[in-house]
Amino acid sequence: MNYTEKFRPQYHYSPQKNWMNDPNGMVYYENEYHLFYQHTPFASQPDFGRMHWGHAVSSDLVHWEELEPSLPPGEDGAIFSGSAVVDTHNTSGFFDDYGSGLVAIYTNNDNKAQPGKPQVQSIAYSRDKGRTWTKYEGNPVLFPETTLDFRDPKVFWHEDTSQWIMTLAVQDRVEFYTSPNLKEWAFASAFGADVIGTHRGVYECPDLFSIHVDGDPNQKKWVLILSVGDCNGVNPNEPEPPAGGSGMMYFVGSFDGKTFTPDEPILSVHDVKWIDFGSDFYAAVTWSDIPEGDGRKLWIGWMNNWRYAGTLPTDKWRGNASIPRELKLRTYREGLRLVQEPVEELRKIGSPLMALENVTLVPDTNPLADITTDRAELIAEFEIGTATEFGMKVRKSADEETVVGYDTLKMELFVDRTKSGTTNFHPDFAAKHQAPLTPVNNRVRMSIFMDWSSIEVFGGEGLAVISDMIFPASESNGLELYAVGGDVKLVSLQINELGSIWRDEVKEEAHAYRGH
Repeated sequence: MNYTEKFRPQYHYSPQKNWMNDPNGMVYYENEYHLFYQHTPFASQPDFGRMHWGHAVSSDLVHWEELEPSLPPGEDGAIFSGSAVVDTHNTSGFFDDYGSGLVAIYTNNDNKAQPGKPQVQSIAYSRDKGRTWTKYEGNPVLFPETTLDFRDPKVFWHEDTSQWIMTLAVQDRVEFYTSPNLKEWAFASAFGADVIGTHRGVYECPDLFSIHVDGDPNQKKWVLILSVGDCNGVNPNEPEPPAGGSGMMYFVGSFDGKTFTPDEPILSVHDVKWIDFGSDFYAAVTWSDIPEGDGRKLWIGWMNNWRYAGTLPTDKWRGNASIPRELKLRTYREGLRLVQEPVEELRKIGSPLMALENVTLVPDTNPLADITTDRAELIAEFEIGTATEFGMKVRKSADEETVVGYDTLKMELFVDRTKSGTTNFHPDFAAKHQAPLTPVNNRVRMSIFMDWSSIEVFGGEGLAVISDMIFPASESNGLELYAVGGDVKLVSLQINELGSIWRDEVKEEAHAYRGH
């Protein structure tokens, strides 16, 4: 298996075959990063009645080994999204002779334990680093009161109150539960039902975590993440996420072990903070149990959108993960904001292709006319001049291009995929997606990660992020720097070609220009 099918991502994780959606059970244990995910191992379409947890492990967040699916469905129902933790102190009692182990907390869908309540929370445990799992004989461990939407538990250990906390998506809100042992859960509080402008679809895949402010270990805040599903007629009059379909938002505030309190009131839709302004970053959750010596807050998302997820023009597999990203909380004039940065481990698969400095760009000139690449990291900094628009065109040919640009009048970063390649599989796919981005000292910085079927753009310090799938022809591998309506100064550009994580790279013919 060499993972060279048309559109197959070369440095993004995808299963060898068939369907993948939400990341699940993100946990670090004994020198391994675990990536579980929603998986239909026998079909390239989602079969929600027979959903599994797929499983892959990595030692470096870059190269992944796919393992056998970990949690199969059974009489207890399908295995929906959830989380996993290291039970360091054996609070569950599952690891008396082992010291510690992994516990998965997940939603059973179509559970028969209580009629009329099909979504319940269950647990399983592993004593062999996640290779095999035993479902708890006392499942389910948590039932809903009334709602049919009761899913996607994200669990962590709360040091200040010495208890486990579960954050759960419950239709139009999140609910928080507490437990001493992962088996017995008590309701603590709820949040979100009265938050304005966030209920076009049901809430999904929540996450709650503490994070340092501006890297200061003496200052921390709590961040609550919520994914919002595609409308499907739930609340059609509510505003959509920035790019339409499904999307993600966040709230910054405080948490005392029972209640989450946002710092800023949400008085209108304009107060909602969005994670990503592209179509294709959803259901992202953070890794649990990252070692204190590392200290990073790491996460990964599903690169897809429920509006067209089942119609992507791929065959053997359908769905892949984003690149892993580091989350930071920084102070801006407007307040505290989440930023995202690609993990530094990705540098190990990069090799310099070319560099430019201090080049003035004017319309109808292209310093990259002789450069071709179909997967790369491109880091550019521009100093605004008289141009009304500028940026880069990637995966370019005579008929195709994906435009990563900046509109100086609107102060917006954008990705335009209307001519990116195959777009006719859904009427909403061909689109232009914008993110607000204010220049800093009259400069705009953008970092672009381009793969065979995706583009992830990090504007500024990672404050404005746009993640989009694209499906260009293999021969669409040109690059272009461009300016519209005037000039712009390219302060610096570094292009690093990125290798494949699936196989040893075969050296291709040298590019016409490698930089001097």
